[in-house]
Amino acid sequence: MFWLLAILAYLLGSLSFAILLSRMTGAADPRASGSGNPGATNMLRVAGKRLAILTLIGDLFKGLLPVLIAARLGFDLQQQAWLGLAAVVGHLYPLFFRFHGGKGVATAAGMLLGLYPPAALLALGAWLLTFLLTRTSSMAALIATPLTLPLLAWQQPAALLPMCVLSGLIVWRHRSNLRDLWAGRERHF
Repeated sequence: MFWLLAILAYLLGSLSFAILLSRMTGAADPRASGSGNPGATNMLRVAGKRLAILTLIGDLFKGLLPVLIAARLGFDLQQQAWLGLAAVVGHLYPLFFRFHGGKGVATAAGMLLGLYPPAALLALGAWLLTFLLTRTSSMAALIATPLTLPLLAWQQPAALLPMCVLSGLIVWRHRSNLRDLWAGRERHF
């Protein structure tokens, strides 16, 4: 049953709300505009607030739903975390869009919200504070996700390994942003 849910979580994660919403509304394909990332931040740049918010909600839901289903079915916390991670991997490398996905931050936030809401709120606070100070979404994501999540995972030790894997994936997907940050070329809002 676990592996079936993992496959379903990956497939759910593979649904790109940014791409689907842009197609449904006639907005520019986020992969061909702005930063080229099919996520909420780039949707804000290329399609406006409404589609960015809808993308954010959809991406959050992709990470939250597998965790809630797993909890409802009685899976332990570590299994819930691995299933949430499967959805994040689907977002990063979506089957339906030639494995060209987003950065995974919103989907990871949904996963964390399902696993341990106080940690999700603290990560959100770290993201907001960093964004307000720097006006840089990637910097906020790199502070809130990889640096905050492993520190917060000690409250739920069973989730530590999946959360560390998650943090590594988020940093990996932001590697071009890291290069741009170091070079002073990263986009600001």
